[in-house]
Amino acid sequence: METTYTPVQYVYKEMIDEEIAKQSTGKIFFFDQKGALEEAEGKIEKVEEIDNKGTFIVLDNGSKIRVDRIITLFGKPAAAFDEYDAYANACMNCTGGDDSA
Repeated sequence: METTYTPVQYVYKEMIDEEIAKQSTGKIFFFDQKGALEEAEGKIEKVEEIDNKGTFIVLDNGSKIRVDRIITLFGKPAAAFDEYDAYANACMNCTGGDDSA
């Protein structure tokens, strides 16, 4: 279920640049290539453009995370946060079961 790269709003690029400048370390929650929720921890070393794949952050441990799939960056909402919010609330829209109890 690999998704096509979606350009992100400038505010998220600024946020990444600020965290690189501050040399912040922390947790990053994101959707992987299959759409599963993942997490990574570390310091962002750089931002890298990969032809036909998109823009990625590269962590000090070598992990590469596509910028448009990041849910939270060091506790701050990022580009995929709204998608995650809809994902997290999906069960509220579930049908089925018997509510007559």
